[in-house]
Amino acid sequence: MPRPPNILLITGDDHAAAAIGCYGSVINRTPQIDRIAAEGMRFDRAACTNSLCSPSRATMLTGTYSHVNGVTTLSAPFDARQPAFPALLQDAGYRTALVGKWHLGHGHHHDPRGFDYWEVLPDQGAYHDPEFLTVGGASHVRRGYVTDVITDLALAWLDTTRDDPQPWCVLVQHKAPHRSWEPAHRHARWYEDADLALPETFFDDYEHRASAAREARMRIDRDLRPADLKEPVPDGLVGSARSHWMYRRFLTDYLRCVAAVDESVGRLLDWLDRHRADRDTVVVYTSDQGFFLGEHGWFDKRFMYAESLRIPLLIRYPADVAPGSGCDDIVLMVDLAPTFLDLAGASVPARMQGRSMRDLMRGKRPADWRQVAYYRYWEHLDGIHRVGAHCGIWTRRHKLVHYYGDGGGQPGASRQARTPEWELFDLERDPGEMHSVYDDPAYGAVAERLRGELIRQVREVGDVPPASLEGLVEAVPSAGEER
Repeated sequence: MPRPPNILLITGDDHAAAAIGCYGSVINRTPQIDRIAAEGMRFDRAACTNSLCSPSRATMLTGTYSHVNGVTTLSAPFDARQPAFPALLQDAGYRTALVGKWHLGHGHHHDPRGFDYWEVLPDQGAYHDPEFLTVGGASHVRRGYVTDVITDLALAWLDTTRDDPQPWCVLVQHKAPHRSWEPAHRHARWYEDADLALPETFFDDYEHRASAAREARMRIDRDLRPADLKEPVPDGLVGSARSHWMYRRFLTDYLRCVAAVDESVGRLLDWLDRHRADRDTVVVYTSDQGFFLGEHGWFDKRFMYAESLRIPLLIRYPADVAPGSGCDDIVLMVDLAPTFLDLAGASVPARMQGRSMRDLMRGKRPADWRQVAYYRYWEHLDGIHRVGAHCGIWTRRHKLVHYYGDGGGQPGASRQARTPEWELFDLERDPGEMHSVYDDPAYGAVAERLRGELIRQVREVGDVPPASLEGLVEAVPSAGEER
């Protein structure tokens, strides 16, 4: 029986696809990350299912939606005893390691499990001279820039695998480019002279959409903190000039953080090349969610809008993936764990809700591959970002979003009342998602069909619908029922 492939999973934090060269970035270049795309496959419709750090990481590990793995919000606890792909790979004979960001809690039942070695940042961690936690709760500070240190740790562990016949899996989970975007000293002046034009939707007035867009507290020209900008706004700057200055301050530091991540990817790929492990290793680059880079005037994520929902996903594996190939099918964060287990020849637990992407990687679309994707964000109006809880579905052509009246009663979700609202976008005619057509009579039949599909998706993934959907649940028959 042939030896299963090694798995190298590299995850950025809040890394928007729009800041990656192979996804058509016009603001920066990422030559090392682009190597994975050039030698593998770029997924163009990859997305998260809950655009928030801890929930996405729990989904990545377990192959389940937030309501199943229990991590619906940043404060909801993660029970690390539940089935996750690293421990299942261990059972299949893999050596496993995790370095970098964990962000799923620490201590009893929350520390990483299923890893032969792990060394992780406490919570968000620091950019410079970061503290790390290890098995048993021990902590120590490692000098240097966090992206470099995480890469050093990963390479040191990889060196221990060189003469080992076992396959290995290592998760390299970067802190960057997460807020507050503190670059390495060597990149401190990068992009100073770059032409960083404001996105077309920067001065969005949030009309023609649900009130959630107006309520969100993540506008670049209003909600960035002094720690984000790192220097005061120059005297005399007002109006659009002030907005543009703040945008440049945020974006240049964000891109500088991305530059270090790109270098890290290059160092890891070079290690594989040097040790002739490149053909036997599945290399994946992704992010826990997308990020607004000034679109709609925002930074941050959380929303079901495209910039937040979409994740980069690049996979290189010479045995299965043609160089320079692409995939336009809908793939989700829940699909990663089943894919890794399939590649390893291990069984995929029935509990996992995604499915292996291996056929897609081979350029073959299964006839029953999903055409509709489900999303739910639970953290209702909490904290400084004030984004209303919502759920919805999306297809190639349309996106239906429902902002419901409370946090849904899930752990960590608040129950601040609000009037339920809907949005419907025609993604072909309105790719910027600027104008909801939910109340347009011309889209009445589309809205009705998608409302029914939303309920069917809720049932399919086993979620508990918010109270605002109870009437709709009763109106939509279950599978096998007649109208």
